[in-house]
Parts: sequence; C-alpha cells; structure tokens
Amino acid sequence: MTFVVTENCIKCKFTDCVDVCPVDCFHEGPNFLVIDPDECIDCTLCEPECPAEAIFAEDELPENQEHFIELNAELSKSWPIITEVKDPPADAEEWNGKENKIDLLEK
Repeated sequence: MTFVVTENCIKCKFTDCVDVCPVDCFHEGPNFLVIDPDECIDCTLCEPECPAEAIFAEDELPENQEHFIELNAELSKSWPIITEVKDPPADAEEWNGKENKIDLLEK
C-alpha cells in the first residue's frame, strides 16, 4: 500500500506534508504534488499534515479519486523531488475544497 495525493491538492499545493516525509517521496509539479509509490514507505506521517486533506492511503481513496493512483505514479517519474516546505500559492485557500479541478492540473 502507498499514499496518494488527490484532486484537492490541485491549485492548493500546500507543502506541509513534505516536511514530515522521511524518505523524500514527494514530487512537485506546477500546481500539484504527487507521491512516488516506489519510494513511499507507508509511514502515515504525511496524511494528517495536509491542510487540504488531499492525501489518502491507497486502499482508502474516495471512489471518484482512484485514477490518482496512476497519475501519482506517472507524474512522479518526471517531476522533481521536493524536500522543503514552500509557501502555498497566494490563492490556495480559495481553491481548497473546490471540486472538479482535474482539468486545471498543469503537467
């Protein structure tokens, strides 16, 4: 099992989760973070740190978010590792909780 970043991270991109990850499995895109499933050790530390509540254990994903398993795996191969907390986008709070943001994902 691994942890998966889901849709609510899009355009929020809070990085609190990165700070607690002991294996540096987070990768950063323009407006989204992903977890490399090959690096994740299932430590559970990141999930409670996410202000957007966008991180789930793979076997606890909401039904409409299951496609993020493949998306995290795919994007983690090409996006750089992020190891330090950064400021979120200025409008992150406005996007937190909005639905149907997948079309806004910048790859």
